[in-house]
Amino acid sequence: MSPRPYRLGRRQEAADETRTRIITAARELLSASGGVSQFTIDAIAEQAGVARMTVYHKFASKQGLLEALFDALAASGGMRDMPAVFEREDPLEAIDAFIATLGHFWTVHRLVVRRVHGLAAIDPELEPAWRTRQGWRREGLTVLVRRVAKQTGRPRGKAVAEAIDVLFTLTSFPTFDDLAGDTRTPEDVIPIVRRLARAALGARDGIRQEAN
Repeated sequence: MSPRPYRLGRRQEAADETRTRIITAARELLSASGGVSQFTIDAIAEQAGVARMTVYHKFASKQGLLEALFDALAASGGMRDMPAVFEREDPLEAIDAFIATLGHFWTVHRLVVRRVHGLAAIDPELEPAWRTRQGWRREGLTVLVRRVAKQTGRPRGKAVAEAIDVLFTLTSFPTFDDLAGDTRTPEDVIPIVRRLARAALGARDGIRQEAN
């Protein structure tokens, strides 16, 4: 039996370990007190104990690294549950689940997401990765709001687009973060956002039921 497959397997394992170590280093730097100012390729390479060119070899760019970091955060923050949200028959329940899934994710990674959000606002190399993921959130809400409109008859006409815009704002990290403040977690904010979302959709009965 040739040892070559074994050697290839060990090489792949080492490559995967290096990639994970770089992603972990990026997350650690964003969590550190320096936060955004420390998020450079040189700093990440030093934190991970690899050469600067190794980071570029694994991720091609800072944007590629941030994409990989987002994927890792999503995996550990429960975002893999999101596909099941869209399988719910009741679209209002699906929106409630959508909000809950995001609230949990924002809670688990609150500090890192807060700093990534700030970094994306000032770094043109990183902004596209953040914008792409926010676009996915809007697409998901568009599907759910249109399902609500089709099933309940509300909202109607131009109000559909308005409701999508409102729910997009309500489910954003800054909204959860601001509503949570220093005394709540973003997950604590879920019932508040749900009530506001129902109001935006005109689902008055659902508001009364949840409020009681």
